[in-house]
Amino acid sequence: MKLGILKTDAVRPEWVPDFGEYPDMFVALLGRLDPDLEFAVYDVEQGEYPQDIDEVDAYLITGSKSSVYDDKPWIATLMEFVRELDRRRKKLVGICFGHQLVAHALGGETGKSPKGWGVGLHRHRFSRLPAWHDQGEAEFAILVSHQDQVVRNAPGAEVLASSEFCENAVCQIGEHILTFQGHPEFVPGYSREIMEFRRQIIGEPTYGAGVASLREAPESERIGRWILAFLKS
Repeated sequence: MKLGILKTDAVRPEWVPDFGEYPDMFVALLGRLDPDLEFAVYDVEQGEYPQDIDEVDAYLITGSKSSVYDDKPWIATLMEFVRELDRRRKKLVGICFGHQLVAHALGGETGKSPKGWGVGLHRHRFSRLPAWHDQGEAEFAILVSHQDQVVRNAPGAEVLASSEFCENAVCQIGEHILTFQGHPEFVPGYSREIMEFRRQIIGEPTYGAGVASLREAPESERIGRWILAFLKS
């Protein structure tokens, strides 16, 4: 299987030596779980797209510091690409910004959460275990970094997992689209760097709780296995 990663942001240059760019994080996680998986990266922020939509088997949209409702031409172009993927029932995974953009592009809405920033490690719980799930514990730990949330789902989207902070944490549309608000690709060190960088913006209480939450390990590999099972189903 070949996965096309749609890159929607760049990591701050001083962090790249330690953590890589966002596609590198997904390659590290998913490639470790499936060494046969191939990858292609398209920097859609810079207008890069495949010449043929079928040159890869599935797509993944990364996170971004942009908001999906920003008036940026590249975001509008990406939304149209998502609509085409949906029309063709092409497998697609959206992460954070990607999760929100899929909802927005297909008739839902994303906005700033009245609860403020979600940072550090959060626990989300499945209300129903889909076929690609390992059928184990319904609750899982995942790193998050967001102020925007999906406030209205796209028609036909099923909410599979949620939390008190994030109602729409994992969503699925048909058998071809799966989205996560959290970041399975993040490692705790990167999560800490982002919190340090945004400390004044997110506020001291949220910052302190977020850093303290890193004492618990995220279930990144478990979530990575779910993504691979979904893509191969």
